Amino acid sequence: MDLIKGPAIVPKRKKTKHLQISSSVFNYEIKFKEVVLFIVERKMGTSRRNFLMELARKRGFGIENELRDSVTHVVAENNTALEMLEWLQVNNMGNNTKFNLLDITWFTESMGAGFPVEIQRRHQLKVQQDCSASFNTTVSSSCVQVSQYACQRRTALQDINRIFTDAFDILAENYEFCQNKGPCLAFLRASSVVKSLTFSITAMRDLNGLPFLGDEMKAIIEEILEDGKSSRVLDIMNEERFKSFKLFTSVFGVGLKTSEKWYRMGLRTLEEIKMREDIKLTKMQKYGLLYYEDIASSVSRAEATAIDKLVKDIVWKLVPDATVTLTGGFRRGKKIGHDVDLLITCPRKGKEKNILHNTVRILENQDLLLFCDIIESTFDETKLPSRHIDALDHFQKCFTILKLQNMNRSLRNSNESSENVIRSWKAIRVDMVVVPYEQFAYALLGWTGSRQFERDLRRYATHEKKMMLDNHGLYDKTKNVFLKAKTEEDIFMHLGLDYLEPWERNA
Repeated sequence: MDLIKGPAIVPKRKKTKHLQISSSVFNYEIKFKEVVLFIVERKMGTSRRNFLMELARKRGFGIENELRDSVTHVVAENNTALEMLEWLQVNNMGNNTKFNLLDITWFTESMGAGFPVEIQRRHQLKVQQDCSASFNTTVSSSCVQVSQYACQRRTALQDINRIFTDAFDILAENYEFCQNKGPCLAFLRASSVVKSLTFSITAMRDLNGLPFLGDEMKAIIEEILEDGKSSRVLDIMNEERFKSFKLFTSVFGVGLKTSEKWYRMGLRTLEEIKMREDIKLTKMQKYGLLYYEDIASSVSRAEATAIDKLVKDIVWKLVPDATVTLTGGFRRGKKIGHDVDLLITCPRKGKEKNILHNTVRILENQDLLLFCDIIESTFDETKLPSRHIDALDHFQKCFTILKLQNMNRSLRNSNESSENVIRSWKAIRVDMVVVPYEQFAYALLGWTGSRQFERDLRRYATHEKKMMLDNHGLYDKTKNVFLKAKTEEDIFMHLGLDYLEPWERNA
């Protein structure tokens, strides 16, 4: 049979008389019942897609307007497999469906032959040179298909590639200390991708198909694979500047600007800072230094649970129907953390406003409050979500240092007036945030983290859904409306994402 020439089968993007013919006018015979086509409109356009669908029906091919379980062959044009897989997931299409993901060349050849030609390797969309491209490809160490967004990746707490991600995190932290935002984010994204892998990286070919792993990242991984360590990372960890910034930023209330100032002053230790009379410390920094050993040490899950119960008992006496939720890393399943984050709300509108001040007053009366800094709410429910990925929220919050009584071990505080003061409590950093009930789901999602998960979730909303997301709400720019949500599941549904449990967000 003579092949029909390409232009007759695959026309340019323009309207033709074919477009006016509805498939309902003719009842075409389906000759190839084992093949059901779905043609993807992405990068093709409606007119061209309609023409190709009509052509397929004329040739006796079964075709679906929507992606259903019956589809066996998905045809796309000018798309890579990774682009198609992400597009299908974004649009909630193709879940648990097995089909061949094919380039338009297979369709063209089949139409020319008058029957479904055998699928060759050249017909399959490819993620990378070695990757097969069917949607139901099993993820393996030789061909992986990973979304660029952490909100589309299930990242468990256990990191089986920690030798690589630790190196990336150190490099990212060093770039952050240098206030070099671009490379910092690049390494954080690379680390996040590697953390999501369900297999151990043992060879460079295992990196095929992974996003955000540029030459710089691959060089780090290759050196670790060969030598078991990265000389670049070791050099950074031994640098005086890195060690000083690492120390300074571990003090409660000290950020990059203060660390830079102290470093330029020639300071390298906390003792040197305490001895300098010309340094004006904020109240937060003073208490951060006073209880440094406690605050710098890790908080256990048992300690976080005890703080959670302490605050709940107080809040529930004040407002019985209030909700107090432990968020942050502990909600994601971590056993240790640096502080305790608590989210507070009440279903009765307006009743949440006095909870924080009254709770702080009771903690102070019980001699459990060591430090407190209350920031009043500037939340405006009519204001659009922030365009800045790392923007802080505007809810009422309180940064505190609390005493946790009944510790199993006694602690020595050399900062007290006597160097031999023994105490039976531990100073713990606790952040309490009060949220209006209608914004609680969004605040809970934001305060649960992880940091990279939240960044990618907001980036995804902006770039893929034309929406604006932050801790206050979700705004649909195409409809000009705020989308309401009672639960985190509602937010994921608004975004067209599969719901990820908190312990799957450790990106």
